[in-house]
Amino acid sequence: MTDKPLPRDAAIGVIGAGTMGVGIAQVALLAGHRVVLVGTPPATLDAARTAISAALDMLASKGRIEAARKQEILGRLETAGDIAALAPARLAIEAVPEDMATKHAVLCAAEAAMAPDAIIASNTSALSLAAMARVLAQPDRFCGLHFFNPAQVLPLVEVVAAPLSAPGAVDAAFATMRAWGKHPVRCRSTPGFIVNRCARAFYAEALRSLAERAADAATIDAVMREAAGFRMGPCELVDLIGHDVNFATTATVSSASFGDPRYRGSPLQQEMVEAGLLGRKSGRGFHVHGEGAMRAAPATMPPGPRPRRVQLLGDLGAAAAIEARARAAGLAVETGPGDGRIVVDGTHLALTDGRPATLRGDVDGLLDLWLDAGTAKRAAVAMADGAGERERLAAAGFLQALGMEASPIDDIAGMLAMRTVACLANEALDAALQGVASEEDIDAAMTKGVSYPLGPVAWGARIGFARIERVLDNIQAATGDDRFRPSPLLRRRAAAEGRQPRPR
Repeated sequence: MTDKPLPRDAAIGVIGAGTMGVGIAQVALLAGHRVVLVGTPPATLDAARTAISAALDMLASKGRIEAARKQEILGRLETAGDIAALAPARLAIEAVPEDMATKHAVLCAAEAAMAPDAIIASNTSALSLAAMARVLAQPDRFCGLHFFNPAQVLPLVEVVAAPLSAPGAVDAAFATMRAWGKHPVRCRSTPGFIVNRCARAFYAEALRSLAERAADAATIDAVMREAAGFRMGPCELVDLIGHDVNFATTATVSSASFGDPRYRGSPLQQEMVEAGLLGRKSGRGFHVHGEGAMRAAPATMPPGPRPRRVQLLGDLGAAAAIEARARAAGLAVETGPGDGRIVVDGTHLALTDGRPATLRGDVDGLLDLWLDAGTAKRAAVAMADGAGERERLAAAGFLQALGMEASPIDDIAGMLAMRTVACLANEALDAALQGVASEEDIDAAMTKGVSYPLGPVAWGARIGFARIERVLDNIQAATGDDRFRPSPLLRRRAAAEGRQPRPR
């Protein structure tokens, strides 16, 4: 085994003819390999062949493959009900259900069938690779190849080294994924690998915001899409994934992390699973799904007066683009020194620093994080408990004058987007600190695997690690929850930002 990809004439085995197995088989076929797809019952294999045939027709209709190639590609697909058919495979990837006993059985059977120098890989998303490998006579030939659904479309593959994986096996698997046109990233076998570890905060903070009654699902989704720039909001995404699947992954990562509060599950989501509210697959989750279903509208503040005077005082940080946007909107803007606040006709607003507005006592309301304050379509606003109607209308009028919809949320620590992004950046740095993966691979995994608008490390650097640290410290102080504790690496990065060069 080397760091060179497997040759195109090498046979590839795929165990499991479900959605993931079919997708992986299609990727290998399009890369030029002969593929042995193993599954039961026979009707499942027939359905798999039909699905791949239809996918090839679609690719041909879009000009991505020549129509004449379809039969040649399908001719390289062999289906079998017995794992013994994997004998010629140089690489076999299991994609069976996430049950350890099932995986042990197929991995042992694959090892018995295949040549002793062939690579065996698991597509598991969260189960322990160490626990899988212990049943193998040659655990050094085993590694993780975690594709993302749909495997035919999403470029990311996590190439995961188990504790006893031989470097040559991992290198060959990595090179093969790259030869298949994928974007492989290397990581160490830890709970959740990269994506399912780092992404927990995206779902968890939305669930906690719902439990704190900060906003409803439609508003949370709208803010995370239209302000923070995510392709999908967390509530609609978990409806797509399935609450049962998402909850089980959270439970697996939490258990494997010995109850670390950062990965703590949500009683709200557990109740939804118990009630059968699983999302799209059941017709109802946070949203109602199905033909004719009406999606709830996000909360939006009523029209407010156009500002007569806007003062931008001090460094606005991630909201700095507000100045150009306000001037372009024709507002009367004054700038001056200060602590980073926006004063609109006497109403004091600031970008959240993690403290609730009511606990701060020096502002009437807070604005949530934007991916790009210069182009965002929506803003989340949290008013202090003592703020009156005049202050609410002033905040709404200012944001509306900038061309944004304003969504009111409750005055929770860190708000919605800032709290989520701060937790994502913190988790990414902690994963890097622990050697799970490089910072570059973590950022690539989160952008290419789950379509984040920025990698969490890059996003943290853009906001400022010192600002992220301050936000998390303030949220932890306000909530008393250890899940917000800053990573030691985040503290080092924050300190480095403020360090002055030593005189020479």
